[in-house]
Amino acid sequence: MEQVEFRDGYPVAESAAAAFERSDLRRAVEAYRFFYPVVSMEGIMRGTRAAGAVDNESAPILVARPLHVGFTLNSDTPYLGGGLDLRKGGPLVIELPAGPLVGLVDDHYHRWLVDLGLPGRNGPRGGRVLLLPPGYEGELLPESEEYEVVRSDTWQVLCALRALPLGGDVGAANRLLAAVRIYPYARRADPPAFTVFDRTDRAMDTTPLAWEDNLEFWRVLHSVIDAEPPVEELRAMLGVLAELGIEAGRPFAPDARMERILTEAARTGRDELLVSAFASRRPDRMAWPDRAWEWVGLRPENGTFERAGSLDVEARDRWFAQAIVTSPAMFRREMGAGSLYWLGLRDADGAYLDGGRTYRLRVPLPVPQTLFWSVTAYDAATRSEVVAEQGQAALRSLFDKLDPDGADHVDLYFGPTEPAEADGRWIQTVPGRGWFAYFRIYGPEQAAFDDSWRPDDFVAQD
Repeated sequence: MEQVEFRDGYPVAESAAAAFERSDLRRAVEAYRFFYPVVSMEGIMRGTRAAGAVDNESAPILVARPLHVGFTLNSDTPYLGGGLDLRKGGPLVIELPAGPLVGLVDDHYHRWLVDLGLPGRNGPRGGRVLLLPPGYEGELLPESEEYEVVRSDTWQVLCALRALPLGGDVGAANRLLAAVRIYPYARRADPPAFTVFDRTDRAMDTTPLAWEDNLEFWRVLHSVIDAEPPVEELRAMLGVLAELGIEAGRPFAPDARMERILTEAARTGRDELLVSAFASRRPDRMAWPDRAWEWVGLRPENGTFERAGSLDVEARDRWFAQAIVTSPAMFRREMGAGSLYWLGLRDADGAYLDGGRTYRLRVPLPVPQTLFWSVTAYDAATRSEVVAEQGQAALRSLFDKLDPDGADHVDLYFGPTEPAEADGRWIQTVPGRGWFAYFRIYGPEQAAFDDSWRPDDFVAQD
């Protein structure tokens, strides 16, 4: 690295200018990586609004398919999700019906606030959560037995829910989601309607892909910083942003020099995030010593990426480069608790999965689950479901015949054309595009943890 030149103890002008170039770029890359989850959250909120959602009033329901661009969305369960504006509505109530719902609320900075449904305080019994805006000092709140009271540091939050389609009944799962009610606490005696609409058959993009490698990333980030109260936890990194000209109450107007630096930082930061996601050097990423499968989440003890004494920034980078939303329930590695996610991106020989080749994945039966299991294929560039002529990107035990009678294993296939032996158990991939898979188990049993069960690696067939 070039050294600063000093003369009589003072930096030489030209050398000082070069040092500023380096330090501004370094700060911008680190700020990009730290605030990427914020811009990703803004992508979710803008995407749902573009699809027709209105904050506090309506939200889409969908079973994700390849036409829905969203980081590692899956086709296993119907989704309901949308932004809530606490400035617009004041304290808001989320009222859940009883049933197999799984969800959460994250704030505008993509930080976990509360789990909903099965992983939440009331489990399958339903119940009501009361969201309080920043600095709220209003009327006396109800007893905690009636409402679970949660305070947000941001005006805007995301409510995301899934309904488990037990027995493969998607209609019942959709009806359960449609029974969710969201309304202002001030109108609890006569709540206004909260409406849902089906977006399953219409395209939708909830990602920051259009902004993540260019100057627009910083404009979007500035719009969030400018709209939200400062958060003490983010104080140091907000200071870094201010040095780059991104500050609440101050227009974002970079000069040509800063535009160049910020654009380069967006490209570099995006690339470094993808290295964390797909070329990690962390030993704790490996699920089994004799397999290529990796853990998606590296902090099973919490949903905040905290470790003793510090923030695990690499685990945080890795997660948000390929996925969205966070909560403790998403990372637990406990029997019967929620779901387990494994990442498969390399074959048995250690090579990245290639959309132009055919692979077999052998899965021992029975899979240790109490609910269901699935494998979903994602495009490495978009981190969204693979888009191919077949029009599907998942094999799901609830909906596909994945347990041949009397068999001790099932073979799944992935490639450009369906092998004769696949018998429909095939996901089409695209030549020239890398892909990866998530293996999900819902309601994992003990064998998923004690090494008595594990899927094989992807084996190239050509």
